[in-house]
Amino acid sequence: MKLTSEHKARIVQALACFDTPSDVVNTLKSEFGVEITRQRVQQYDPTTSAGRQCARQWRELFAATRERFVKSIAEIPIAHRAYRLRALQRMAERAERLKNYALAAQLHEQAAKECGDDYTNRTRIDAKVQATARTVILPVKAS
Repeated sequence: MKLTSEHKARIVQALACFDTPSDVVNTLKSEFGVEITRQRVQQYDPTTSAGRQCARQWRELFAATRERFVKSIAEIPIAHRAYRLRALQRMAERAERLKNYALAAQLHEQAAKECGDDYTNRTRIDAKVQATARTVILPVKAS
């Protein structure tokens, strides 16, 4: 089946938003009634070897869509720590009112992990550096 420009644009935009080729196949089928293979979808992803020959207009659309998508994460409330902590606070208070102490304890633990940077990709290095006349012991990442 020949894809229209509208179909191709939808494929490129979905891939730029990190949808899998299988998801894109399902989307095209439900939205347009178009059935294509995952391999054909991958030809419109310029970040893969299958898409390296993708037309310039689709590479540009992919790049612009990916940039907008990545920047839009800042607009999603749950992406912010303060929002997540407020939600956990509300849930913990409700769990305690309902005397569901096990759930409240889990929520408190999750909030503590959130505050303790367990859900970030930052690395902390906590070690002492000791020097002698002959050797220098360098710090090692703490786990």
